[in-house]
Amino acid sequence: QVQLVESGGGLVQAGGSLRLSCVASKRTFVSRVMGWFRQAPGKEREFVASISWSGGSADYADSVKGRFTISSDNAKNTVYLQMNSLKPEDTAVYYCASGLLARHTSDAFNYWGQGTQVTVSS
Repeated sequence: QVQLVESGGGLVQAGGSLRLSCVASKRTFVSRVMGWFRQAPGKEREFVASISWSGGSADYADSVKGRFTISSDNAKNTVYLQMNSLKPEDTAVYYCASGLLARHTSDAFNYWGQGTQVTVSS
């Protein structure tokens, strides 16, 4: 089992920035890809970004490209999501996840954190 704990959510004005963190209890072969997803009220969970612990290229949803940056610190078993130029439509619960394959679907990820709320006011 891999436990994931997110932090860093909060309330920010449009145009502002937040950095989310996700600490993994361990890194394993089946959890070699780390991802961020988000779910807004009344909407399905959607892919935001992913990166592999091995340092492969990051992948982003079109809606966040150029504004969000995913990175990892292997020594700390931590993945970050730097969110800049935030928009009200970025408001959602953000989830950290880990899995074997770098795909945009939530069923590709085996382990999930509890989520952290991000609210962007206009």
